[in-house]
Amino acid sequence: MSNSRSFSNCTADAIREAAAALKAGYLVAFPTETVYGLGADARNPEAVKRIYEVKGRPSDHPLIVHISSISELEKWAKEIPEYAIDLARAFWPGPMTLILKRTEIAQDFITGGQETVGLRVPSDPIALALIQEFERISGSAIAAPSANRFGQVSPTSSSDVREELSNYLCDFDLILEGGRSNIGIESTIIDCTTGAPQILRPGSISHEDIASISNLTLRSVESLTRVSGNFESHYAPNARIILDIDPKEGQGLIAFDSFPTPPGVIRIFSPNTNVDFARGLYSALRNADKIGLKEIVVYQPEYSGIGIAIRDRLGKAAFGPRK
Repeated sequence: MSNSRSFSNCTADAIREAAAALKAGYLVAFPTETVYGLGADARNPEAVKRIYEVKGRPSDHPLIVHISSISELEKWAKEIPEYAIDLARAFWPGPMTLILKRTEIAQDFITGGQETVGLRVPSDPIALALIQEFERISGSAIAAPSANRFGQVSPTSSSDVREELSNYLCDFDLILEGGRSNIGIESTIIDCTTGAPQILRPGSISHEDIASISNLTLRSVESLTRVSGNFESHYAPNARIILDIDPKEGQGLIAFDSFPTPPGVIRIFSPNTNVDFARGLYSALRNADKIGLKEIVVYQPEYSGIGIAIRDRLGKAAFGPRK
């Protein structure tokens, strides 16, 4: 197990040390409002290669580049449509990733060999402070997928990161602690490479939100662009996920608080709202693995708002056989 260091008190000194570690080619796990990210210098191929090694991630699966503000957009992207600027002004900082045509600074090792790049400005204050300091000392940005092994449940706390990645991080990598992620599921990913936007991964920013800002009808034709989280099986615990059936004795259960727990069923999580559901889902799935459950029945929220994103994650978690 590595001796990677954690900072529970993210002072200005801690942020500076973390930025210096990134500049030196090491990895830094940090909180965002969605989930915890595993960051590296987006212009350093060897550092980015370590992200793929630590995560066990396919090398053609692109990373999201985290920047500090909309003013950094044109460094990484070109031919930016006006509606993408409107979306950035409306939702950045926040849980939205824009897919745009890349500039030369966004190399193949970031984009998975594609001619596009994913860009995001997170709203978490620790994440923003780290990105700003790293931009100041390096002129670069932070490439960061979620800080977990590929295909597994995303981390929403620093303890999740330590439990899953400690055996893979080195002594000079860092983990910044920032409490539990406020949203709890990954950002909305929007393809902005043509005349109208298209959602490639749903998140807390909804179809209606995007349409109201862009004043465009969103595309529905399936995109061939590879993005984070678009494998059929993803976000999966070790337990088998079963959707929308009556739970049996010995199975775990995730359902809204109003749904009663049948005899012999092990209640894992009882959210009151869709927002609560999203915020606590990944933690509940991790806890189910900790207590050794083999199967978890989940009653899904309605297909609206952030419920669409929750159902997307649950559908991928339930796909195919578990390990």
